[in-house]
Amino acid sequence: MEDRATPSTALAYLNPSYWDARFSKEEQYEWFKDYSHFRHLIQPHLTPHSSVLELGCGNSQLCEDLYKDGTTNITCIDLSHVAVLNMQKRLISRGFKDIKVLQADMLELPFEDECFDLVIEKGTMDVLFVDSGDPWNPRPETISKVMATLKGVHRVLKAGGTFISITFGQPHFRRPIFNAPDFSWSVEWTTFGETFHYFVYVLKKGQRSSYEDVPPVKRFEAPPINLLHEELESEDFAFRINVDELNY
Repeated sequence: MEDRATPSTALAYLNPSYWDARFSKEEQYEWFKDYSHFRHLIQPHLTPHSSVLELGCGNSQLCEDLYKDGTTNITCIDLSHVAVLNMQKRLISRGFKDIKVLQADMLELPFEDECFDLVIEKGTMDVLFVDSGDPWNPRPETISKVMATLKGVHRVLKAGGTFISITFGQPHFRRPIFNAPDFSWSVEWTTFGETFHYFVYVLKKGQRSSYEDVPPVKRFEAPPINLLHEELESEDFAFRINVDELNY
């Protein structure tokens, strides 16, 4: 078994040193399930010619799965230099020489305007909410970081491009941010998972819905927690519980 200790508090996820230390020991981990669980939600937005940016690749196999599915123009970024170096070595060893991996901060994306057809993140933005305080009224510092990320994503997306966010964040918390007047994208969402729900937001640039077309968002009521054994043991569960304790 790999040496991966779940931190005692989710605040550790905000510390770059935590990630460097973790990635120096951990070969691979999938936050929010692997590609097979949400492939059917991603593939309709991709073609073999799509240019894709993955935010916060860590040591996930998402880019490899997308490549195997026919999308080969992929760029991955991560803030951790350890994660980037390890990912570069892993991809080369497995024959994925076309996938680009760069050290970069998603708050300051180092790319030209309108250069990607699709941007995807899986759990990366959730880290920004770790110390957000009241989820109904997040701290200004949190909103500033989230908006910086979203403005960067919006900027690098081509007209008609798609941003996909896979997250714990429920619609009554996330949709008001996604629908900020700074952005010209439509916002749709769905879920996957059985008793433990993950949310998938699909934002299409240039197709902004009018407020009259957007129905009120009701609080998402998850079914009673009756998790499978594998879900109780996952770090996703620990992450969610720790963040809930910090923010309430």
